[in-house]
Amino acid sequence: MREPVSAFVGIGANLGDAQRTVREAVASLDQMPQTRLLRASRLYRSAPVDAGGPDFINAVAQVDTRLSAPELLAQLQALETAAGRERPYRNAPRTLDLDLLLFGDARIASAALTIPHPRLRERAFVLLPLQELAPERVQAAELAAVAQQRIAPLPPASSPA
Repeated sequence: MREPVSAFVGIGANLGDAQRTVREAVASLDQMPQTRLLRASRLYRSAPVDAGGPDFINAVAQVDTRLSAPELLAQLQALETAAGRERPYRNAPRTLDLDLLLFGDARIASAALTIPHPRLRERAFVLLPLQELAPERVQAAELAAVAQQRIAPLPPASSPA
């Protein structure tokens, strides 16, 4: 059996009840085969980057998985489809977006998958939540380069009384 690999997944949504969708997506990561959710960042609200539509709700989750990177990507895409994700055009608003950001220390460049994610270092909505989980993976200069992008942490969800 394959040894587990630590992977980071970017999560975003800007259609429907985006906060709920992102929270449900985090929980769904723990239900994927041969995959265990380790932790997730808090939620952030961010302005769309190179896209239109309402603000996004974003987070990053860390999982341990025995799946290969292409198998994990397929599972993430299945979750997107189950959430009603459509791809009418590049960077369209979305019900759910799951990006495989990092897969251990792997470097992959194929037609279907690029690891590390090619725009990982250009997006505050990825770097800030990733920094919460793995500060050693984010450099101060990278954060400075995206400082003009509008992003803010959301307050923790309140518990039902």
